[in-house]
Amino acid sequence: MTTSGYTTEEGGRLNNFAVEPKVYVDDSQQFGFNEYPEKLNGRLAMLGFASAVLFEAATGHGIVT
Repeated sequence: MTTSGYTTEEGGRLNNFAVEPKVYVDDSQQFGFNEYPEKLNGRLAMLGFASAVLFEAATGHGIVT
């Protein structure tokens, strides 16, 4: 017996592990210049620049020297 997302066994016990997951398939192409990887790359670049500035402020030396 199945009702609204959960299943009961023959004895009337709740079996909520029997619910099948909903599968989502995205057929669009995900290579090249997309929005998500560009945002991620920009955020990582900002983190790298901020950490370089903090390193230079803390030690008094630049990254190269």
